[in-house]
Amino acid sequence: MEDEEELLQERLYEMESEHKDLDEVIDRLIKTPPVDFLQMQRLKKRKLQLKDEIQRIKSMLLPDIIA
Repeated sequence: MEDEEELLQERLYEMESEHKDLDEVIDRLIKTPPVDFLQMQRLKKRKLQLKDEIQRIKSMLLPDIIA
């Protein structure tokens, strides 16, 4: 169980890092014309996928709260 949690934590860290990197790449793309809108769209889509996956992993790591 702990090994699985450690793997999830590691994956979470990697994904958060990639999400942050994508933020920086998108910002640079916007600031340096000409803007490649297709590339921008793909990067934003990947960023959104990462965000969803990050949320999924975080919910797996949080213990269930019984109300």
